[in-house]
Amino acid sequence: MERVTRLGTGIGWRPEIADAVERMPGIDWVEAVAENVCPGHLPESLRRLRERGVTVIPHGVSLGLGGADRPDAGRLAALAERVEALGSPLVTEHIAFVRAGGPLTATPPLEAGHLLPVPRTRDALDVLCENVRIAQDALPVPLAVENIAALIAWPGEEMTEGQFLYELADRTGVRLLIDVANLHTNHVNRAEDPAKALAELPLEAIAYVHVAGGFERDGVWHDSHAHPVARPVLDILTDLASRVSPPGVLLERDENFPEPAKLEGELAAIRKALTVGRVAREGVAAGHGTGELRSAGRAATDPAPTTPTEPTEPATPVAPARQRLALAQAALLSALVAGTPVPEGFDRVRLGVQARALDGKRADVVGKLAPELPEILGADYRGHFLAYAHGHPMTGGYRRDALDFAEHLLLAGLVEETGARQELREWWLERSGPVPHSRRPGVRLARATRRVLLRR
Repeated sequence: MERVTRLGTGIGWRPEIADAVERMPGIDWVEAVAENVCPGHLPESLRRLRERGVTVIPHGVSLGLGGADRPDAGRLAALAERVEALGSPLVTEHIAFVRAGGPLTATPPLEAGHLLPVPRTRDALDVLCENVRIAQDALPVPLAVENIAALIAWPGEEMTEGQFLYELADRTGVRLLIDVANLHTNHVNRAEDPAKALAELPLEAIAYVHVAGGFERDGVWHDSHAHPVARPVLDILTDLASRVSPPGVLLERDENFPEPAKLEGELAAIRKALTVGRVAREGVAAGHGTGELRSAGRAATDPAPTTPTEPTEPATPVAPARQRLALAQAALLSALVAGTPVPEGFDRVRLGVQARALDGKRADVVGKLAPELPEILGADYRGHFLAYAHGHPMTGGYRRDALDFAEHLLLAGLVEETGARQELREWWLERSGPVPHSRRPGVRLARATRRVLLRR
């Protein structure tokens, strides 16, 4: 396994808080969503941070390493390009699937628009290990993969989260990005003990740690990245720091950005949690000697694991596992976004919560990528979009989703106000073809003629 990069304390860089991040004291590094970075046109804020010596890590969200298909070569090339442009020492992605269907299942391809959990089974592990190896070969720097938060649990799982991650690291040599907020989410939503997960993890494989906020509603924890960090999340961070010194810790915030002073207060709370954990770890070392510490976060009575340094090969061919995983993931995603029957063994109520969350996220993201749509539709935007999403799964990403939504409204005659309907039509025409509508020769000629006539 490659040498660990010591990062320190960081914060997720977002355009909305770029200026504040530049002024924050004690920021050693930042993380940027890879898909939001254009290598040829880096934001000036990121350029200035890099010039000051602040490390920038690209964090991918669209590879779908936990999906049944092999990683897309184009997405891997794009991720590698961002690594080179940012001069990053490592790159991160998620242990999740984000799309399903297609050739492996002979069904229409579907997009989740969200990170969905993979089943902790041997099939899923075999596929994930091969996908990680493919990604590692294509990327110019070490890869670290993140555990995700989940509202739902797969039936028939064969491993705990800690066991699953340990085997992944052991077989591939991949590093781990441990999100303690996601451990808390899975504690509330899936009754999983975060301390047990930490005890089973190969802590020596940790690249860095995420900390984020969320909220609880009706017994479900929502990992929102839009609320303050909860005390239980900080307690898990302290537990982790009592076992190992994490190379880096980062605060994530994606929405509802507070004043910079509040973000700095959360960073201070993170540093305090780390200090409490470090003191506990050093106290154990002083009282018992380092040789008696739990190795890699495991209890001293546990059998000593093999340090995950040299990847090992899977014992069985992966192709049949891909086929089985593809069918299972397609059935689940179709139930979530297309309203097909819930696969056997899943909690129907919890799947309903997840489906509504996916629809709500689609509405939010489309509204951000195409802000003209909420402006044109006003208060009706969200209701129209949720009604559309219920029967129209996303198949080509959020930008395509925005165009399909506008086309649906126009064809169905759902926008009654004449001015709004005309605005929506012009917006759709401008973006729906390979060339913007306003640049097409016939349109330019018609507009030039109109200007001449108006001047007469």
